[in-house]
Amino acid sequence: MTVKTRFAPSPTGYMHVGGIRTALFAWLVARQNNGRFILRIEDTDKNRQVEGSIEHIIQSLKVLGLSYDAGPDKPGPEGPFKQSERLNIYHEWAKKLISSGRAYADPYSKEELDAFRKQDNANHHPFLYRNHRPEITPNWEYQVLPLRFKAEPKAYSWHDVIMGDLSAGEEAIDDFILIKSDGYPTYNFAHIIDDYEMQISHIIRGQEFIASTPNYLNLYEALGFVPPILATPPPVLGPSGNKKLSKRDGAKDILEYINEGYLVPALLNFIASLGWNDGTTKELFSVDELIQSFSLERVGKSGARFDERRLLWMNGAHIRNLTPDDLDAMAKPFWPPEAKDYDPAYLHKVLLLVQERLKYFGEIPELTRFFFSDLELNPELISANSKLSALNKAQLKGLLEQAQASLEQSDFSLADLSFRLNSLLETTAQPAGILFSLIRIATTQAPASPPLAESLELIGKERSLARLKQQIDAL
Repeated sequence: MTVKTRFAPSPTGYMHVGGIRTALFAWLVARQNNGRFILRIEDTDKNRQVEGSIEHIIQSLKVLGLSYDAGPDKPGPEGPFKQSERLNIYHEWAKKLISSGRAYADPYSKEELDAFRKQDNANHHPFLYRNHRPEITPNWEYQVLPLRFKAEPKAYSWHDVIMGDLSAGEEAIDDFILIKSDGYPTYNFAHIIDDYEMQISHIIRGQEFIASTPNYLNLYEALGFVPPILATPPPVLGPSGNKKLSKRDGAKDILEYINEGYLVPALLNFIASLGWNDGTTKELFSVDELIQSFSLERVGKSGARFDERRLLWMNGAHIRNLTPDDLDAMAKPFWPPEAKDYDPAYLHKVLLLVQERLKYFGEIPELTRFFFSDLELNPELISANSKLSALNKAQLKGLLEQAQASLEQSDFSLADLSFRLNSLLETTAQPAGILFSLIRIATTQAPASPPLAESLELIGKERSLARLKQQIDAL
């Protein structure tokens, strides 16, 4: 079997983690089997379509490196790749179903259907359209009446690569609309025709479609199609773990993460791990390792909780694995304006200092601004520190004056700074948590910084001593 997968989103808004995970799983299956990955746009519901969504989908996949072999902007034998451009194909298959007696024009109005529902509810029966089929149906005409599938109720059992063996009774089978009155197909019809025409081998999609699968199997039989392999990942859950991830939970446009300085390999690593693991304790994967290790069989059946703290940790780990050249290149768009007059060598030294604590590149301005400009004194940094706030101003001033006297004699080499700072711990009889925190605040006006000696070396002697004096004067 030639493996061919597809990602078939509707252009109804931005791409979020759940949609990207579906695309990633399909892409990984295709790539590890030397198959084809297709981008198809399911744009038959014009009322829900959001302008610019198709371009956004394409941009998101390209930025993430999920290259497709054919799609709306990349011709291929499977095309066209927008369902709105495939209407003649759906109509031809619809006519075949009409000819075989498996589809009919639906003459009922909304009011008549509502009456049928009320009737069934009053009789304590579930509403099934097939129980109200018209005895005589008009000829189906394009853009006049909807076309409905004539089901043949039966029980079904099927295998899902992820969810295992599933089944449903004949009560799950009903007549459903194939072509709407506007001439556009429903998802229930179009995706089955498209997957057959495009020779898709695997369908990877969300759990909301499991309930409809018996109807799909009934339609496959009516058309004489062999169903593709089905794989249904569990939903991505919100941080609480008890409901599907939504915008209210902070689900962001995937491009926002890119703009904030998250690495593509880290994002793909994190998204792949939402519900999947390779059976080991390994958590960090390169893209090549994901292609080699991924399998649908190891995707769990339970929902995967979206944990942004884990994403931050994972992204930080990927940043720490970057080569110096890649680190410089990735950081370039994120330097604060104050850094524009500094040479690349100095920027590289700053970057190496903060690399260990950097979780995403968007943090660079906050973590590095004090290396480029003198920040305003912030008295709250001392008062917010429980250990420092326990000392009075005279004590704080005295500690800084001792530090000033020692550092004035330093050549500001890393070795000498380290020696003098450690010596100050002995002469002041203060723990590092007090003395080093106080010196750091005085010289950086930041609540946290890279190692103190390394920071002072890079800030330089003149600027460091001037900042110490300013803090002493303020006290």
